[in-house]
Amino acid sequence: MAASLHSTVFEPGRTLAVFGEFDLVVIGGGPAGIAASVAASRRGKKVLLIERYGFLGGMGTAGGVTNFAGLYGKRNGKMQPLVHGIVDELLDRIDALKGLNQPQDGMGGRIRVRSYDVSAYKCAADQLLRHAGVQILFHAVFSNVLMEGNRIHVILIETKSGRLAIRASHFIDCSGDADVAAAAGVPFAVGDGAGSGLFPTTMFRIGNVDAEKALAAIGEFKAIDAWMEKAASRYDFPRRGAILRPQRNPREWRANVTQIRNAQGTAVNALDAEQLSLGEVEGRRQVQNYMRFLKAEIPGFAEAEIIDIAPQIGIRESRRIHGVYQLTQADIIEGSKFEDSIGLNSWPMELHLEGKIEWIFPKDENNSFNQLPWRMLLPKGIHNLLVAGRCASMTHEAQSAARASGSCFVMGQAAGTAASLIHPNQAFDDLNLQSLQEALISDGAIL
Repeated sequence: MAASLHSTVFEPGRTLAVFGEFDLVVIGGGPAGIAASVAASRRGKKVLLIERYGFLGGMGTAGGVTNFAGLYGKRNGKMQPLVHGIVDELLDRIDALKGLNQPQDGMGGRIRVRSYDVSAYKCAADQLLRHAGVQILFHAVFSNVLMEGNRIHVILIETKSGRLAIRASHFIDCSGDADVAAAAGVPFAVGDGAGSGLFPTTMFRIGNVDAEKALAAIGEFKAIDAWMEKAASRYDFPRRGAILRPQRNPREWRANVTQIRNAQGTAVNALDAEQLSLGEVEGRRQVQNYMRFLKAEIPGFAEAEIIDIAPQIGIRESRRIHGVYQLTQADIIEGSKFEDSIGLNSWPMELHLEGKIEWIFPKDENNSFNQLPWRMLLPKGIHNLLVAGRCASMTHEAQSAARASGSCFVMGQAAGTAASLIHPNQAFDDLNLQSLQEALISDGAIL
């Protein structure tokens, strides 16, 4: 950290304007936040969704991920959709805007993703929330909480209108970094617990590709590694396991090839402003270097050009709360089942380690999924808060799987549905689990 951050100044107290009072406030507009806010609003709650950017989608848009992972998995040996509900409506809206690819398989048919156009995702998400009656506040950054005992009474946000206060009966932290939970005093872990974590990536898109030549040269995404090995002496590759895939327009490709380290050589800490800033610059340097390799070495890319670099580096992991239950590596590998299941995770462990990606799949290749328990959304000690998305209660290893967008949609829909079934002063711990599961099933979810 910069030396100046170790000194302090006194900020005088002040009276703040109250932006509004709501049944539910959702912080963060990624897959979990989208599903949570829509689920609660449709069931009659007055919902506000707060998002730091001017668009929704989380890492799927701001981080440039450009595909949904974890929607498909194998059941009884057949690859099929295992995540249903609100996500189906979002996919339909993206498809109606001509922005959704057909499913794409990888890893020898062990994974399946749906890639999309980022602009179509943004517009489809706007439509979905507007149709559901969700109020959105863009360009708003969470700052702090004011507590009344074991309940969050007010959250504070920073906006172009100044610092504002918001009251609500219940809150759902879908920030990705557990910002609200941490401010409220919920215990948490950061990264791998040893000073690093899942390494982030700067995503970018490439245009003007000769698709026929490129597909013949690369094939399945792991084939690019062979080309990289041949050219390793001439280029500085930050990692193996690079992923290049065509988008809906086959002349446009997505590139997941960079790996961002800090000065110590460990994963950039997403909670450190200085590291994030240096990481953005380093990511763009790596993008330029990789484009030089593609244009010079790979058939079909000679005339290619960068058409977009994601607005921010793609963060895979930061804080993970300690909840009533912590999803584990064994749960992923063994395909665990839970009485309080809220849906399924079908993505394998995808560990972005130094210089490489390590994939670990469930033992049962014919049934490659595990259930997600309600208790992983319940933070310890705070009665009116749920945490959904990549910052829910998971170990470092389990998070490498359940951080994928499919699981985030599952967690978000469950959290929003729970908020719709609870009384204003009731604690989430006291929710009737059977009523939650019945509501999720009636709304199309598979538990």
